[in-house]
Amino acid sequence: MRLKLNHIPHVANKIALDIANSNLLELKAPIETIAEAAKKILEEDIKKELEIDQKAKNLLEENLDEIEFMRADERQLFWMIKRQIAERENFLLSWEDRYNELSHKILDEIILEGFIHFSISENLIKNLIFKSIDTYSKIYEEIEENVSEKIKHYKRKLLVGTDEYELVFEKLYEEELRRKGFL
Repeated sequence: MRLKLNHIPHVANKIALDIANSNLLELKAPIETIAEAAKKILEEDIKKELEIDQKAKNLLEENLDEIEFMRADERQLFWMIKRQIAERENFLLSWEDRYNELSHKILDEIILEGFIHFSISENLIKNLIFKSIDTYSKIYEEIEENVSEKIKHYKRKLLVGTDEYELVFEKLYEEELRRKGFL
């Protein structure tokens, strides 16, 4: 699952909650501070991918005449270009590898800042962070479906994309996250 910027606060909260509830370590900072550190690292990663996406789109637009002449598949070309740019910029596109790298970065940051203390292998803490990200990514689609179904059964019909729909969606989404222990 591809994380989006609007998912970042929820993933960061999940990481902070899992760290706080773990008996593997001792917190030396408030849970909000840990969530903020995770959020910063996750946002940087997503923004980097968005930059790569934009570079790939720009290259496609610059060569649109040739692409149309060759009748090439724009989506396939986009992904080929994106992979090349990501490789050149040493950016991981594989989500499992990326979750692993993000877990290391988050762990390094919270250790460097002195937010936690532990006397076990760093790998166990890194795995805890990895599991938090992975768990969120696997359950978010289920939560979105549940929220969409709830909205469909409202007495008053809400149109997808309207401000009212988005407000109700976000409220219900957060309720589901809270119910599942993400907030």
